[in-house]
Amino acid sequence: MIVGDALAPQKHNSPANGKGLGLWRAVSGQRFWAISGVDAQPLLLAFAMATGAAAYFTMPSEPAMEAILLAPLLAVALIAVGRRLLAPSLVQFVLWLAFGVVLGLSAGAVRARLVAAPVISEMTGPVMVEGWLSEVETGAKGPRLRIEVHAIAGMPPEATPKTVRVTHRSRLEVSSGRFVRCWSVLRPPPAPGMAGEYDFRRQAWFEQLGGVGYVQGRCRGGALGAPGGIVSDVRMHIAAFRRQLASHVDEAAGERAGGFAAALVSGDRSFMPVEDQVALRNSGLAHLLAISGLHMAIVGGLVFYLMRRLLACIEPLALRVPVQKPAAIIALLASLSYLVISGAGVSTQRAFIMLAVVFGAVLFDRAALSLRSFAIAMILVILLQPESVMSPGFQMSFAASGALIATYEAWTARRAVSDRVMGSVSYSWASLAVTSLVAGTATAPYALYHFDRLAGLGLIANLAAMPIITFVSAPAAAAALILTPLGYGDLGLRVFGYSLEAILWIAETCTAQAPDGISPGKQMPDLSLVLFTAALAAAVVAHGVWRWIFAAALTGPALWLWFTAPGLALHWSASGDVFVRLKGGDIEKISYVDGDGLSPMRFSTLEPSGSCSNWPCVLDSVIGPIRLNAPEGDEGSLEGQQSCEPSDEVSLDLVMTRPSEACGPSLAWSDISRQGGVTIDTTGARTQRATPCKARPWKPCSKDSGQS
Repeated sequence: MIVGDALAPQKHNSPANGKGLGLWRAVSGQRFWAISGVDAQPLLLAFAMATGAAAYFTMPSEPAMEAILLAPLLAVALIAVGRRLLAPSLVQFVLWLAFGVVLGLSAGAVRARLVAAPVISEMTGPVMVEGWLSEVETGAKGPRLRIEVHAIAGMPPEATPKTVRVTHRSRLEVSSGRFVRCWSVLRPPPAPGMAGEYDFRRQAWFEQLGGVGYVQGRCRGGALGAPGGIVSDVRMHIAAFRRQLASHVDEAAGERAGGFAAALVSGDRSFMPVEDQVALRNSGLAHLLAISGLHMAIVGGLVFYLMRRLLACIEPLALRVPVQKPAAIIALLASLSYLVISGAGVSTQRAFIMLAVVFGAVLFDRAALSLRSFAIAMILVILLQPESVMSPGFQMSFAASGALIATYEAWTARRAVSDRVMGSVSYSWASLAVTSLVAGTATAPYALYHFDRLAGLGLIANLAAMPIITFVSAPAAAAALILTPLGYGDLGLRVFGYSLEAILWIAETCTAQAPDGISPGKQMPDLSLVLFTAALAAAVVAHGVWRWIFAAALTGPALWLWFTAPGLALHWSASGDVFVRLKGGDIEKISYVDGDGLSPMRFSTLEPSGSCSNWPCVLDSVIGPIRLNAPEGDEGSLEGQQSCEPSDEVSLDLVMTRPSEACGPSLAWSDISRQGGVTIDTTGARTQRATPCKARPWKPCSKDSGQS
């Protein structure tokens, strides 16, 4: 039991007990908890902790450490007092939620201080970076190398980052686990491209990534051995093994899907072509690529099923020991091995924690798939990795898991009847369809918020792909593992590759039929996402008709705020890209200049347009014509292009040097690069993305900051 009996439902001799609940008594009296199922208390604690963690990361300034440490103690004291002086009513309910919020906020603040490491404060010239290559990732401009830093020339040890990530634009001649020396240009991790965007700078802080940049020339191998310490030595050997494993799987699984197979087995995507990754993303199958809950569940579930069947065949053991318990232990160890081999990314760690809770429930004779296990997993993840609350992976995985478990529990009682009416096979396919529909619906708000689009044929793609992954790919991978000691492992890997070729074909076909996906045309406001999340939480926690009442009451305002919010007219990113929404609703991307910031993640699927081959370039936007003058250094430079004719229409001039006042509103690249990007909405309001001068651990203070 996560919570004590202070807030447990209690029986009272009242007319309402057992005769239904009035609205007022339901939300304010002794029977408040009766609205929910038996798992309401741990669930509400988990949701409150997630709210607190999110509140910490969205604060404008860092809270005092004294308040962080004292707030949970004060909350516990209030709950203890409330238990003695108050009935289990709305007051205790509020106190319990407040405790969860405070606990989540404190977890975020403590974690931010525990992972503190040096971060480069300004861009450097070419410097010699020496360290151990721990990971290789696929990048649009070349492999991205994560280096555990030994030394950076000219940088004192106390200011040297623990890790850096650099893009290697030449042919890579070194492998993971090696000591390398690279001439590199480094800069601080970039800020978000626009409001509501993915904050890479914050993620970098919690990953102890102190700088990013690119390599000039090639990285060369060095003679220095593994870093000191057993942990570092083991980590480097694991990195080298992962690279060797990925290379072997890539070759054995076949040319077409070898990179995909290597990514699924080892977490190394460097062998996978970028176009395959794009096809998976545009078809709604990107979750297959990121090693997370699905892959961990397949590995753990398959091992658990096989070991349970095998142990049941050993009669002396089966008669004396519940075979599901040793099977759960073996499955947990197999999942742990997969966690290590796959690189132990944040999403993989989160999935392992959830799976560990499930198998822990089996060991202690509890329901494995229950909302209580779901709540315990969420609480543990927030305590260990509170920063993940702000990531799309956390939000989408827990949204899908919670919705599916709630749906499963609601349908459990009807399964026997459904089997008799539909047949087991038909019922299985219906369950698959409902699973895809429920998971897709639960994750849709988060996909729309973070990526501004949904895969047009995502449901169809998942319905076609999931049976292949579950019944062909997973058994083939298991067979490869079993056959490897016998020398026939490559046979299983080849079958594994054939199944993934089918997955890629599905992804490419669905992408070709709906290449642009579904976009709402305007960015979802933060408050709408909060209300959608509350609606989903209410649907999971509440019981009976209350779940629909609460969900509808929260979804309505979320949709209204979204539809009435101003849309994007123009965004000029620190990456140098200009995004303009045309009158027809489409977004035009112009690669205007080469910047050093992040391009907005929601526009990641857009390719640069050729509309501006001639300068000046005029685009007919939703707020009127927008003129782009030639970037500095382009042919036909700026001479004769800085004058503008009077017009009744809105006109924004994007120029390298400011025109005269008569030309009206203008934006200059010098301003954009300093402010970190500028956004103009359909009302004409302009938002600068510069950092307010209220520093957070991951967000340095800028005197040029502000919003207008």
